[in-house]
Amino acid sequence: MILAAKSGRIHFLPFLAGLFLILVAWPHQAIAQTQPASGELNGQKAAIEALISKFNEIAGQVEAKKEDDAALVNLRLKLDEIAGQLLESAVVFRPRLLEIRRRLDQLGPPPGENEPPEPKIISEERLALSNEKAEINALIGKAETTSVEVNKLIDQISELRRDLFTRTLSKRYDLSFVLAKEVLTVFWAESGELYNTFSYWFRFVVRFKVNSVLLATFFSLVAAVVIFVGGRRFLGPIFHADPNNEHPSYISRLSVAFWSTLLPSLALAVFLNLTFFLYETYDVFRGDVGIILRQVFNVIVVVFFINRLAQRALSPGLPNWRLVPIESGAARILVWLITATAMITGLDFLLGTANDALGSPLQLTVTESLVASVLVGLLVTATAAVKPLVNEDGSAKPWPRLIRYPLYMIGTGTIFIAFLGYIGLARFVIQQIVVSGGILATMYIGFLSASAISTEGAFQNSAIGRRIAASFDMGEMALDRLGIVFSFLINIVVLAWGVPLILLQWGFQWGDIKAWAFQFASEINIGTVSFSLIGLMTGVLVFFGGYFVTRWFQRWLDGTVLTRSRIDSGVRNSIRTAIGYAGIALAALIGISAAGIDLSNLALVAGALSLGIGFGLQNIVSNFVSGLILLAERPFKAGDWIVAGGVEGTVKRVNVRATEIETFQRQTIIMPNSELINAAVGNWTHRNKLGRLEIRVGVAYGSDVKRVRDILLELAGKHEMVIKNPEPAVIFKDFGASSLDFEVRMYLYDISNVMTVQNDMRFAILEAFDKEGISIPFPQRDINLKGDLAAALGEEKSTPGRTKRRKTGAKPAAKVAKTAAASGAAAEAKAKRRRTSRRKPDPDE
Repeated sequence: MILAAKSGRIHFLPFLAGLFLILVAWPHQAIAQTQPASGELNGQKAAIEALISKFNEIAGQVEAKKEDDAALVNLRLKLDEIAGQLLESAVVFRPRLLEIRRRLDQLGPPPGENEPPEPKIISEERLALSNEKAEINALIGKAETTSVEVNKLIDQISELRRDLFTRTLSKRYDLSFVLAKEVLTVFWAESGELYNTFSYWFRFVVRFKVNSVLLATFFSLVAAVVIFVGGRRFLGPIFHADPNNEHPSYISRLSVAFWSTLLPSLALAVFLNLTFFLYETYDVFRGDVGIILRQVFNVIVVVFFINRLAQRALSPGLPNWRLVPIESGAARILVWLITATAMITGLDFLLGTANDALGSPLQLTVTESLVASVLVGLLVTATAAVKPLVNEDGSAKPWPRLIRYPLYMIGTGTIFIAFLGYIGLARFVIQQIVVSGGILATMYIGFLSASAISTEGAFQNSAIGRRIAASFDMGEMALDRLGIVFSFLINIVVLAWGVPLILLQWGFQWGDIKAWAFQFASEINIGTVSFSLIGLMTGVLVFFGGYFVTRWFQRWLDGTVLTRSRIDSGVRNSIRTAIGYAGIALAALIGISAAGIDLSNLALVAGALSLGIGFGLQNIVSNFVSGLILLAERPFKAGDWIVAGGVEGTVKRVNVRATEIETFQRQTIIMPNSELINAAVGNWTHRNKLGRLEIRVGVAYGSDVKRVRDILLELAGKHEMVIKNPEPAVIFKDFGASSLDFEVRMYLYDISNVMTVQNDMRFAILEAFDKEGISIPFPQRDINLKGDLAAALGEEKSTPGRTKRRKTGAKPAAKVAKTAAASGAAAEAKAKRRRTSRRKPDPDE
């Protein structure tokens, strides 16, 4: 027995020791399983080192490319990408750091000097976790340091670009060589070199790339035709100006001017840019031909756009479609001046690009820009001198001063700046005159079109509105709302199209616009709060998606499931309302989460809201809670006939704040729910629509009361709306002052028909009583005259010959009789009320 016990202890102790080791080692093994592998840690470390190396390489290129604005923009985009990747690399370690800190807190600090030693496995785990934490912190610190240096370099690039732009506009050239003969010599030499460059390229294309050129041109042409033809078919009448329409509306003129300018220009831009892209893809270009052709395509698009805009806005051939009320001859002159200004400006930039590509002397570029600036200045001055308006006597009238004087200043100022030698500033001014002016004019027309469409009734009278109404059978209200949507979309399109083009003209690059758009969409900081525009848009889309899904589910549930279940309409309304509020609340929560808003950050807002509820929103919260109680308890439902205070009618809808009650006069009463909870409410149709109807009727004294009872019972029993069980009853109510009072009591299947039954029964009672000779009396009074008044009346009767005295005496007697009758009636009414108040209540009532 002892040996067996010893043997059992010998085998049991190793088992306990093994179990202890497993329990101690298990957290360490769990941590080891959750921590990233060493390969992953090394991979992140290598990625951060690669980003740092790439940053150092870019930092070395900034100084070398400080005179090239486009190159600086590309470097900045690369730096933005590096900054984002560094941030992502640092964020990757955050969950692991939280796990390490949590595990170190569980392990606790190492034992002190006077404390017993801890197991070796725990010490090793603490040391490994501490080393890993230090390594991760070092990597995060290196990434953060590099990120700070990246931001400093981005600021440095922005400063270099500002200085470059300022130097370009403020640089002054010596114009003493403009009149020298060497300029003409250099011009002919450069023209010959340009001709040779293109002739060589053309022979190369014919020999080796003709198929590629034809294929690329064909695809580009197809894309442009699809845009142009498809747009014309969709826009229809608003693309063409109808010459037979003598009085087109302002919105029609705006729409024709805007779309007939934008659509062809867009098709041409797509054709030329896609052609250039495909030529570059198929390696068609050689040397500097691609650079020059790109500028040629840009100039063609700009000149075509400016000419098209001037043609449609001024409309020389169709005065009725003109946006500006000017004279037709002046309109033709202005179209010519505007087109010539655009062509000269475009030619100047084209020659400047060719000179840069061919390495032409500076004096040739300066001379060309000087000539172009002077010509544009003269054209602007000539535009200011045009007299486009007409006086009442038919004579020509110049522009208003607000237009004429600024044009004179811009034209003469451009010429003056050019002759002073500030060629860069002069070129910048003429660029803004032509390109920015055309873009702003088109944007202005677009905004006017959007504003005109949004006016009430305008969209439904437009061509597109009539077409949509015919195709989708939409009403005036829906078309008016659709017009507002179209107006909003046009404003968005105009801004998205015009603002980037304006920024490009003011010296910014596409890289700047992309960086700003990405920064604006990804993160916006307002104080300590940051949010993402993309996140907000995503949250809004998710919310509206959930909203429409909720509405669809409500309609499906109510029209399919609840209808077939034959559930009461009030229950259906409560279920539908509860599902609607729950779905909208769920959609709001999901939308907030999708927008990236941390709900824990709303704790302060919730606290402030609760404080506001405690002081100023008590009634709203009371109505809201009352609405929830009404929806849950359902003391009345939609369709019930209720009486609440001085309001009587049918319940139409029970909302969480108020209940809609429609009176019998078809007036809708919005009653707060708290009033329905805190006051007595009568519901005629609470459990069912069964209800009792009473009709009172009186017959003359001396009538056969049993016959009266039988007639009333017969009439009540014959009515189709009166139920048989409980059967109708006739109650002999009282001996009235002038009549014997009866009351007919009937029960109806639907109490809402009470007025119809009352009307039918009263007609039938009158008809039946008339046939039976039973009269319904009216109040009568017997008047007893005493004293002098009786003697006076007796004397009048006894002396009929005294006519004059009888007449004079009759008047006061009649007045006295009337007064006495009135007093008697009042006394009788008072006595009747006293008898009614003293009698015992009827248990059947």
